[in-house]
Amino acid sequence: MKEESIIPLQYLAGEVKSEIYDVAIAGGGLAGLALSIQLAKQGHRVILFEKEQYPFHKVCGEYISLESWDFLTRMGIGLDKMHLPVITRLQVSSTSGKIVNHELSLGGFGISRYLLDDLMAQKARVAGADIEENTKVNAVAFENDQFSIETTRHIFYAKVFCGTYGKRSNLDIKWKRNFAITNRNKLNNYIGVKYHIRSKFPADTIALHNFDNGYCGIVKIEEDKYCLCYLTTASNLKNNNGSIQEMEQTVLRKNPHLDKLFEECEFLYPSPLTISQISFDKKSQIENHVLMIGDAAGLITPICGNGMSMALHGSLLAAEQIDLFLKGVTNRSKMEKQYCLLWQKEFSQRLRAGRRIQRLAGNSRMTNALVYFTRLFPKLLKYLVNQTHGKPF
Repeated sequence: MKEESIIPLQYLAGEVKSEIYDVAIAGGGLAGLALSIQLAKQGHRVILFEKEQYPFHKVCGEYISLESWDFLTRMGIGLDKMHLPVITRLQVSSTSGKIVNHELSLGGFGISRYLLDDLMAQKARVAGADIEENTKVNAVAFENDQFSIETTRHIFYAKVFCGTYGKRSNLDIKWKRNFAITNRNKLNNYIGVKYHIRSKFPADTIALHNFDNGYCGIVKIEEDKYCLCYLTTASNLKNNNGSIQEMEQTVLRKNPHLDKLFEECEFLYPSPLTISQISFDKKSQIENHVLMIGDAAGLITPICGNGMSMALHGSLLAAEQIDLFLKGVTNRSKMEKQYCLLWQKEFSQRLRAGRRIQRLAGNSRMTNALVYFTRLFPKLLKYLVNQTHGKPF
């Protein structure tokens, strides 16, 4: 972060809470909640700020690789008792509708963020973390080896501050993070659209259906519901008069599998959830001593289906280093360097692979070729999946 973007303490406004927390966390998604549970269980004083109120929906594909199953179980989430759909098959279609099916060696499961985030928030509170809902972080200052955090409610102090707020935040703009201020390009101007639906789609399968300049995923979640979520370019929406419905009719439904799906399913939302300005550009894992975790540290393309597991695994890497720092085993500089090193070692290759795969998606010629070659060489699709996934942690 550039020095001029650091907000001096004396300019922060609001009622001051004199208590100094060990760790403050901005963002109550999977990364922030998992981090708060781990650190609170280790005896640290933790506060988490979430701008919404649990439970709430999020734009998300809602598929989690089974590499995260044991970790979530350790967090106290009783997955075994929830009768969640286990996903063992992958289906990919080209923009023209040519299709390939693939058995997933590890697989995953479907669960809504509405349910999972709420369960994890409950576990965080039980562990002893303070959760401030309906609270937005407006500014952060680092002075005298501690952070002062201005929120929409009060000013708080903490020894460690973590950014787990997802894909983009007002803090990214204030800190002039490179991805937030760079010119628009093929990796940083996407929109996401999500529905919950009812469908007769196979419960053991996750599908990725390509269309011009985008792709749509469908996976079963809890309570006999399905998540239907797609990513496309902002220009695709603009070229359809800014209308999601028109874009779905004229672009997505050119793929016969999506046409059939949209025709036969029951939509459970009165209108879709949307998010804009999604960027897959590289991000830094540290900004002025703030540890970035989850999508705030690096966003893998949704076509890879591994963003949720990366957020959870990233919280584990950060929690280990923060715990050592708070116990005096290491200093701040070593904590930051070690976290970055571990994060890069675990995730940098996945992100690179994801960006390469993203460039293939939504292109008629490329997706037809991908389906053709993966039919001839099934190990190719297995290789691509393995490039973007890890091992159980």
